[in-house]
Amino acid sequence: MHGNRRATPGLAKARYTAAALLLLAAAATVAGCEPGSSGDAADSTTAPAGCPAVHARARAAVDQAERTAVPWNGPTTGPGAVTGKTLVYVAQTMTNPGVAGAANGVREAARVIGWNVRVIDGGGTPAGIQAAMSEAVALKPSGIVIGGFDPNATSQHVARAEEARIPLVGWHALATPGPSRRPRLFTNVTTRVEDVAAISARWIISDSHGHAGVVVITDASIPFARDKSELIRKELESCAGVQLLAYENIPISDASSRTPREISSLLSRFQDRWTHSVAINDLYFADAAPAFRAASRKGSGPPFNIGAGDGDPSAFQRIESRQYQAATVPEPLSLQGWQIVDEFNRAFSGRPASGYVAPVHLATAANSDSTTTWDPPGYRDGYRRIWGR
Repeated sequence: MHGNRRATPGLAKARYTAAALLLLAAAATVAGCEPGSSGDAADSTTAPAGCPAVHARARAAVDQAERTAVPWNGPTTGPGAVTGKTLVYVAQTMTNPGVAGAANGVREAARVIGWNVRVIDGGGTPAGIQAAMSEAVALKPSGIVIGGFDPNATSQHVARAEEARIPLVGWHALATPGPSRRPRLFTNVTTRVEDVAAISARWIISDSHGHAGVVVITDASIPFARDKSELIRKELESCAGVQLLAYENIPISDASSRTPREISSLLSRFQDRWTHSVAINDLYFADAAPAFRAASRKGSGPPFNIGAGDGDPSAFQRIESRQYQAATVPEPLSLQGWQIVDEFNRAFSGRPASGYVAPVHLATAANSDSTTTWDPPGYRDGYRRIWGR
């Protein structure tokens, strides 16, 4: 089964005991519709999955995504370092750990290639981001990073940058990776939302052995987040033994106030039928913790919670200490910062974008090794070789 179970036998027993209780509830319903498993902990390891073929594929995908000793699969060729360049990183807000982590990666890579970097913080407000973009264009840098916000929201400044022939590279600026014509971006650096959604759902299918009652938490006001949660829902529906108990719409801006109330209500409604949760961002589980504690739920679950996004340091800490989060799908933030610098170097050299997209990774207590970020090996040496540094 899942790596967490092998690493923590006591937790495994608790999970399988919960699964056995679920089977008793399922006996009065149509087989395969309610989550459940058979017998005690020893029996459940040999019980058939709720969707054998889907479970087998999910388990193989999870095993692959949990690997940490992964070889560098990014670009191996490209232009040597162009000298004397200056980048401006316009941040949606530097209080967002993802935005800040990518900015730190850009700074680190820029020192290696020999460029200057200035970070301008948009403060997380539309007016602040507009002002930050206006300042960035006025500085006439060699390139501008769109750090974690929609460039369509600053279309006037994007047009000014294009007129001044200042290339733009996005980090999570659009839903899809790669170049964009409208808005004009040399490329957008991000993982594929389809991959993040799929592995999040597959972790639940694998972790539950195909028998789960799931709550999905999203922010329907953000198209990217809504699309991600719909993809998660679709993947969960591929397993007949998984039941979607609730699909909760909690705007991220209201998460701190609404999440505790919603979690308390869900616990009251579903009780032990609720075995797993997936949220479009890790932050929901920080806000959910007080409600779980008030209901005397153990931090090690159930429900077992996975964040389908970012993988900020606090998420790693919750996973490591088994405090109401079992897994996350983290972005390789430092690697993406280095990729941003490499993409600019290609733009300055008249070359096309690299087309590289980092593969998804799953972090759990079994493989996070007490770290607070996902920093895969090999990319620093890979980019140094390309740049001649």
